[in-house]
Amino acid sequence: MGIYLNPGNRGFWQSIRSEIYVDKTGLIAYTNKYINTEQKFICVSRPRRFGKSMALKMLAAYYSQGCDSRDLFRGCRLESVPTFDEHLNQYDVILLNMQQFLIEAKPGQITDYLEQEVFNDLRKEYKKILQNQDMRLAAALRQIYADTGKQFIFLIDEWDCVMRERQESESLQKQYLDFLRNLLKDQDYVALAYMTGILPVKKYGQHSALNMFWEYSMINQGVFEEYTGFTEGEVRVLCERFNMDFALASRWYDGYMLNNFQHIYNPKSVVEAMLRQNFSNYWTSTETYDALKIYMDMDFDGLRADIIRMLSGEQVKVNTLSFRNDMRNFETKDDVLTLLIHLGYLAYNLQKEEAFIPNKEIAREFESAISVGGWSEVMRVLKASDQLLEDTLRGDAQCVAAGLDRAHTEIASILTYNDENSLGCAIGLAFYSARKDYRMIREMPSGHGFADIVFLPLPSSGKPALVVELKYDRTADSAIRQIKNRQYTQALEDYTGEILLVGVNYDKNRTDKPHSCVIERWKK
Repeated sequence: MGIYLNPGNRGFWQSIRSEIYVDKTGLIAYTNKYINTEQKFICVSRPRRFGKSMALKMLAAYYSQGCDSRDLFRGCRLESVPTFDEHLNQYDVILLNMQQFLIEAKPGQITDYLEQEVFNDLRKEYKKILQNQDMRLAAALRQIYADTGKQFIFLIDEWDCVMRERQESESLQKQYLDFLRNLLKDQDYVALAYMTGILPVKKYGQHSALNMFWEYSMINQGVFEEYTGFTEGEVRVLCERFNMDFALASRWYDGYMLNNFQHIYNPKSVVEAMLRQNFSNYWTSTETYDALKIYMDMDFDGLRADIIRMLSGEQVKVNTLSFRNDMRNFETKDDVLTLLIHLGYLAYNLQKEEAFIPNKEIAREFESAISVGGWSEVMRVLKASDQLLEDTLRGDAQCVAAGLDRAHTEIASILTYNDENSLGCAIGLAFYSARKDYRMIREMPSGHGFADIVFLPLPSSGKPALVVELKYDRTADSAIRQIKNRQYTQALEDYTGEILLVGVNYDKNRTDKPHSCVIERWKK
């Protein structure tokens, strides 16, 4: 057992001994499938603390020669997979954490340092073959394969740290990419290469050194969706085991919508919440909000408006194709939003090609970022939202209309305010604080149409439900009539409490009081 060559199974052993271990061994069924195929180069990118390193420890434990990991996988999902025995502890594994080499190497010498370290490890095992100590790493691996026929599985963690932490050094990035290409591409000694990082690999300027990799990112995780985070079923089991409220866990940590798995949870935060017996900001607390604010404050046309729309609960269209997969070269707001998807600050709806803020934990991070300079008008709207909700629950339609007028005035310079969609955005932002006690649902199917906005109270809140209908250049009374005529309250047929019907109209021709409101109490 070496440092980099066949590092053993201790890392995975520690994982399964932890108080919370969620079985993700099914991932290995896919990597087994791709060994020695055209799909053997895999790059899985996810946000920080989403279980990437743990997955590599699991893969190392399964594939590494020199250890017996059968007992570690006993009772796991992988044990029932037909290829379980075929590949168990059958390969020379090289496990590399690129962050370690970046930190330890002298400036500009990361690849030289890596080659020397790994070569020294190889030589302990293959001293008779590697008698020439001046061999480069790729040449040494070719010689081992030529003499023994042995293939290697490469597991590379933090593959993109050079791109993230040496953003200004294009020459170092190109050198690093050339090194990886020479090490892996068209080499017979490679049985499988599995890389993880935060960013995908394909578009660093004109350089496409790693075009042999199949990418699985937060834009499209493909077959690895189930292993991106915790699934809804896995979180339900944990909430039952630790006696935690599943509905609250969903509001705090759900929201990463993938193609087949519509509910993926942040694993770091779920584990912390279960063990600490408290829902709070755990994933976002591992990095300051300044990291988010840098990108929010970038001066691209429409970026601030899109962020406001997402804060209000909307989804926004994003073109992810122009993103160059780095953290420095941005040309449009779509590039910034795409980066925020890869970093985990936004979720992505692949079918609609839309981004949104996934959950309460991330929303609070956006709040922290906008509270410091440049977003004062938005902060005033958010701070006033407590009073607006109070006025609504009291049925004070006049005060609600006045509150919406103030909110409109605050954000008019950022948000184009000329149709019902923009009205919905402004109201979603004005009622921002309602999300402490409510689940806000836009365009909720009900009766003979869709209710514009429904605020469904959490079971512990004790508050009435709200059905909100929006009109533009009509009347608030007509909004109330539409709620009744189209039977929008049917959306709440399983809800037994009181319901408030809220009709809102915006009259663009009135400059003094453009909003009007009618509130009625409705009992089933």
